[in-house]
Amino acid sequence: MQFTQIRNATAILTYGGKRILIDPMFAERFALPGLPLAADPTRRNPTVPLPCPAEALLRVDAALVTHLHFDHFDEAAARLLPKTLPLFAGDATDAEALRALGFADVRALPGEGTLGWEGLRIRRAPALHGQGPWMADLYARLGVRYAACGALFQAPGEPTFYLAGDTVWFPGVEATLRAFDPDVVALNACCARLTQGGPIIMGADDVWQVAQAAPRATLVATHMEAVSHATLTRRALRAFAEDNGFAGRLRIPADGETLALP
Repeated sequence: MQFTQIRNATAILTYGGKRILIDPMFAERFALPGLPLAADPTRRNPTVPLPCPAEALLRVDAALVTHLHFDHFDEAAARLLPKTLPLFAGDATDAEALRALGFADVRALPGEGTLGWEGLRIRRAPALHGQGPWMADLYARLGVRYAACGALFQAPGEPTFYLAGDTVWFPGVEATLRAFDPDVVALNACCARLTQGGPIIMGADDVWQVAQAAPRATLVATHMEAVSHATLTRRALRAFAEDNGFAGRLRIPADGETLALP
């Protein structure tokens, strides 16, 4: 398998002979407004450009949309993606929203079991997009759903690949690691946070928890240095991994870089 880091959570997974676009955010640099609850609400998004023209990202066989927050599926992606492209949605609610945008082939990942497609098996994985009693109110104020998910990929001759998605470390991640023993784990790891509560996706300590729970897996840090509420840099995460003895298993690709894995 290959994992091409594009920008933020956007990536292209080459797996089982297919190219799958993950969480497309195609907006130009600073084209989107800042977040009202970010530390600097005036800082616009995304904070870095795409490493290639958005049109170059359309040569794919399908796309996975883990959830519909602006940094995982934006208006530019809705406009540019072919309406006949197969889309895998995180749940039935998001699937209906994508169909309403004109996409003709949308398949919701089932809550139980796997979705089969072109020889691949794709399973929905649980995610917790931040913890605490303040979360429901926080997302309501932002006008978005709290729901998010990860995905687990399996195919003959391929390593088991776990995309954790927008989540913090919690028992659902631990249970997925224990049940499927993935060879490669991609972690959204910029420690994004708003002015209320704690991080809403993984930070360095969460990545360390995954490293401990999956001692043989190759880890890939994605969702880095591209949105205004990111608080952890690639350099800081790399230093943390070196200090804690798992840098040899952690890959932190630059935007535009392709990793051959595991």
